[in-house]
Parts: sequence; C-alpha cells; structure tokens
Amino acid sequence: MITRTRLAAGACALLAALAAGMAFPAGASAGEPTGEDAPKVDLVLDVSGSMRTRDIDGGTRMAAAKQAFNEVLDATPEEVQLGIRTLGADYPGDDRKTGCKDTAQLYPVGPLDRTEAKTAVATLAPTGWTPIGPALLRAADDLDGGDGSKRIVLISDGEDTCAPLDPCEVAREIAAKGIGLTIDTLGLVPNTKMRQQLSCIAEATGGTYTSVEHTDELTDKVNQLVDRAADPVVTPVATEGADACAKAPTLKSGLYTDREEFGQQRWYRVDVEPGQELRASVSVGADRAVNPSYGVLLRAVTAHGREIVRGEAAGDGRTDVLSTGLRYPKSESDEDDATAEAVCLQVTNSFSVAAGVKTTPGLPLELTVDVVDGPGDSDDVAAFGLGRGWWLLGLLVLVGFVAGLLWGWLSRWRFAIWRTN
Repeated sequence: MITRTRLAAGACALLAALAAGMAFPAGASAGEPTGEDAPKVDLVLDVSGSMRTRDIDGGTRMAAAKQAFNEVLDATPEEVQLGIRTLGADYPGDDRKTGCKDTAQLYPVGPLDRTEAKTAVATLAPTGWTPIGPALLRAADDLDGGDGSKRIVLISDGEDTCAPLDPCEVAREIAAKGIGLTIDTLGLVPNTKMRQQLSCIAEATGGTYTSVEHTDELTDKVNQLVDRAADPVVTPVATEGADACAKAPTLKSGLYTDREEFGQQRWYRVDVEPGQELRASVSVGADRAVNPSYGVLLRAVTAHGREIVRGEAAGDGRTDVLSTGLRYPKSESDEDDATAEAVCLQVTNSFSVAAGVKTTPGLPLELTVDVVDGPGDSDDVAAFGLGRGWWLLGLLVLVGFVAGLLWGWLSRWRFAIWRTN
C-alpha cells in the first residue's frame, strides 16, 4: 500500500529511527519483532511476450530486468534466503488453459549461490502469457514454513491474462492465511489498469507498489525490498482513531496502523509524564490513483485544544506516500503529585481522487509513538527550547541591539570629526 518514497526520504528516515529505537517488554503487543528464522524472498518475474518491448533506456524490458537481477544478486545479504519464480516463460502457444499454468521455480528459495542464480536468469527469454494469480499462489508455497519474514517481489509489465482467477483476490487469500507474507509489486512502464491491479495486490498484504521506467530505478527498488526482508519483523497493531480528541484511544509506545478517509481527521491520545518526551510520526499512503497536490498534517494538542507543536508535509503527485513527525518534551515538575498530561495527536490529510475512483476503504495510515525520558542536560537543545526558535530570536535581538549602539557611536564620531574640520 505504501509506494515510491523518494520525496519523503527525510521524513521516512525519522519514522525508521523511531521504530528502530522502540523498546518493548516481553509481552508487548505494539510493533514487537517476531521470529528468528532466516528471512525469505521470492522474486517473481514476468517473462511474457510483452517483455520484448524496447522502451526502457533504449533496450528491452527483459534486458533491464536481467541487468537489475544480476546487480541485486550481487548485493543480497548473506542471511537472506532468495528464490526466483517466473511466469509466462515456457509456453509460446495460444491455448489459454495451458498458458495460465505457465509458472515455474527458476531458482529455489534457500541459501544463495550467486553464480547458479545468474546463470538461470541468463537463460530467460520473453515467451507467453501473464498468469499473475497462479504465480502468486505458487510463490506463497515456495515461502511456506518458518517464522522469519517472507516477501514476494513481483515484477510485471502488464495485467493478468488469466481471469477469473483475480490476482487481488489471490493476494487477499494469502493475507487471510495469517502467515505474515508481504507482496511488493513493481510495474514496468505501467498503464492505468496495470497500476490499479498491482496496487491492489500490494495493498492486500501491506506491501508497496512502485512504477518503474528506468533500469537503475528497478535495481534500486528491488535491492531496497530484499534488504528490507533482512530487517527484524515488526508487526503493527491495528487501532481505530476517533473523530474527536475526547473520544480518542490512548496509545502506548508502539507502531500502529489505521485507515483514514479522504479529508478525514483521526485522533489519538498519549499520556506524557513530567520529564518525558513524546516522539511521534505518521505516514499516509495513496494506494490508489489520487489527484496531484496533497498534504498530511500531524498536530499535538492539549486536551483543551491548544496546539503544542505540529509537523506537516506536502506532495505534488510524484510520490505515493507522505510522512511527517514531531517532538514534544514535557518539562520536569517540582510537585511530587504531578500527573501525566494527556496529549492528543491529530492526523489530517488533503488527498483527493477523480470521479470514479473508490474512496473506501480509507487510506492506509501508519503511526509511530515513542515516549522516552526527556532531555536532562542543560545544553540539550530541546531543554532550552532552541528547537522552537526562542533562543535564536533572543540572540538576533541582542546582536541587533549591539550593532545599533556601535553604529550610533560611529555616526556621532564621524559627525564630530566633520564639524571640527
């Protein structure tokens, strides 16, 4: 559901840092890493006849895929068990029933022999149909077993040609099994119909969709997804924000998911003790075609509605996810019976869609909450409030005052010299 993120790189780095820095007790239910088995990735490559088309950097789509695969195989982490499955690689005929069974395991999921895998990729030639649904079902079987992360990366240049086995329904069926498998999709030179289908597949399992038009983009994205499989598995906790602060659910430190309708506000509450600091970030993804020019706003307000701090981000249509974050350090209290402050987090988006695009379910939302010990050293930026600009403003006022005195003294001295002469 969450796709290209280049424009949001800075904000997403904040999200990753917060998620990585969370410390949960043994029984934590929010964002707890699970499983110690080796992570598994199955690269599913479309080798249908349309991959002969020459429209990627002057070469064929197949050539771009082969080059990307070779570079990805060189960069795959040692701890990742990787496999390769094809669809449409073997049957060149016109029989639909046979063509829709054309999916094969080119390289089995397991410890990677780079030379053997590259040799297998080199033999591929664009051939037949595009049985995405059957290939996904078989790829899920390829990854069966173990508690480590499981990821399918589907690369295709066209929509499925084997309906009524709808690939979206297949993805939902895989997600319903509860095996923790994520499907990420990449569309080569996509059209609207293909984009909708691949986005739907990714959204069903919490994966990402990315459109690709250049070889280096394909290489970078596949590398990113393979590397992501090696990260600890973090399971977000589903929550449901309210339409007002007073009704909002109270959240602890953790990673949460929700859905937000177009233009809707979602409210959540976090208790912050004196001497603690609240760090929060939010990402809202466009898992369907949206109009350009949109934004996401994250506000921290008191229970009485006074804004404390905000974070906001805007997009122009070239990225499908927006992220922003904020920090709120609560000062220490001299009172022994000081209580926690209820801070309300408000998430608002300004996404919109053209007529005919479904607006339900809402947009996928991911919220990270981290409550940590606040700054204790006197030289900490947050403790002094420099982040809010007060010390910078005071410094500028002081510099301006001193500069004014010096200029005035210099002007009077020059005037005195002029009168003497």
